Amino acid sequence: MSELLDKLEWRYAAKKMNPAKAVPQDKVDRIVEAARLAPTSSGLQPFELIVVTSQAVREQIKPIAWNQGQITDGSHLLVFAAWDNYTPERINAMFDLTNAQRGGTNPGWEAYRQKLLAAYPPRDAQVNFEHAARQAYIALGAALIAAAFEEVDATPMEGFDPDALDKILDLKARGLRSVAIVPLGYRQADQDWLVNLKKVRRPREQFVTEVK
Repeated sequence: MSELLDKLEWRYAAKKMNPAKAVPQDKVDRIVEAARLAPTSSGLQPFELIVVTSQAVREQIKPIAWNQGQITDGSHLLVFAAWDNYTPERINAMFDLTNAQRGGTNPGWEAYRQKLLAAYPPRDAQVNFEHAARQAYIALGAALIAAAFEEVDATPMEGFDPDALDKILDLKARGLRSVAIVPLGYRQADQDWLVNLKKVRRPREQFVTEVK
């Protein structure tokens, strides 16, 4: 655990990445797998991860993301895209997948399926999207921790036009809406004003409340 905490101390939101240094595919695969394995509400996993390596596509994305250089200087761009709504088809697909993987089902599990089918699809689509987006952020956190463990720089961003990004990646046709992006790469320390600044977090006594 101390090694992981050391890596989290090492990480920061890199402002300048080295365009000449690409992240090895095996490291990217482990970061993506950490996101895939992240917990989600009811195990529905209501989001997808788009990995953009195309330089041309990332050049399209950069202007609608405040021209942040990491998008094109990094070697990979992770796009976390949440379901635009919960539908019976999507809920049933995840329950059916679970049953297939576990080799069967039980009455309690099937009753829970019906509970979700009765509760989620009738809700307003925006409410459902916002719920799905919160699940995507759990996976984003897992990816950031995994990137730190791999000593890969990862800079989470909300500073982009989601509608424009959705058009570039044709996400609407897939029932998805972008919620966050994360360039992956390696810091270019001699050009990054943030790299040597002390990491600042509130002290534990201001951050943690213990209820005993």
